[in-house]
Amino acid sequence: MPIWLSETDVRAVLSMEDLIGAMEAALAAFSAGEVKQPVRTVIEAPGGFFGTMPAYLGSTPAMGAKLVTVFHENPSKGLPTHLATILLLDPNTGNLLAILDGRFITEARTAAVSAVAARYLAREDAAVLAIIGSGVQAGSHLEALSLVRKFTEVRCWSPTAAHVASFVSQHGVSQHGCRGAESAEAAVRGADVIVLVTASPTPVISDEWVKPGACVIAVGACRPNQREMDPATVARGRLIVDSRAAALTESGDVVMAIRDGLFGESHIAAELGEVVKNPKLGRRDANEITIFKSLGLAVEDVAAADLAFKRATQLARGAAIG
Repeated sequence: MPIWLSETDVRAVLSMEDLIGAMEAALAAFSAGEVKQPVRTVIEAPGGFFGTMPAYLGSTPAMGAKLVTVFHENPSKGLPTHLATILLLDPNTGNLLAILDGRFITEARTAAVSAVAARYLAREDAAVLAIIGSGVQAGSHLEALSLVRKFTEVRCWSPTAAHVASFVSQHGVSQHGCRGAESAEAAVRGADVIVLVTASPTPVISDEWVKPGACVIAVGACRPNQREMDPATVARGRLIVDSRAAALTESGDVVMAIRDGLFGESHIAAELGEVVKNPKLGRRDANEITIFKSLGLAVEDVAAADLAFKRATQLARGAAIG
């Protein structure tokens, strides 16, 4: 009998440390051709969009699909901007195993993937983290990245000062050395790792702010007409993506730069899963700027849902359906 796993259930059974390991394995499997999944299908809706993301992971095995919506006016209605539901199916029969609330899985697995990127692309001595954005992804990224690098200083900036103050209060000095920055430039200059977790459709950082040797992790701007990085930074950095096919279809940071003639498709140096298998494809020297453009893959959601389902089954969590 299938089960329902609420966000409370999912939070109770998934740790960030375990998710980082699961995402590393899923990314490697994806780039090795062990995953079957199309580029996500997206349809526009008034005020947002709706995406469908199916995947089959042969190495586990696991199969399922995520239904995700993004509506940026939702906070005024008391709802998160990103909502999702994941259907987990028996990979041998197609039978429904579980329905999971996917909002937290999306939040956590995105940060876990960024942590994998930081593990392979950030300098070992990275000590200063800049976070542009102050929403749920900012918090999950602070948690995840702190597991792979020892930051002595964390700077946060977003356009709404009250949101920055709330973020700093929640992730205070005693825990991470987190403080609010007076501007995006003040946050980014001198930072070793720069995380962009915004809803902005236009660049939120300038190339001149990014120091040699920095690692930029860009999580927002997931539509072909949006970009959150300065095109000059993307052009001079070593560009790593989660999926070449997705980046060349969905990422405005890539699609618009190619259209503008700044570089060609070959500028994508590798997929992150390829770097996991062969770290030499990632950072090549201490002064190189590395960039990870994250779009989010269905296999990440299915791998996380499969892990949550197995843990929940062991702990007898979840409500029976039907």
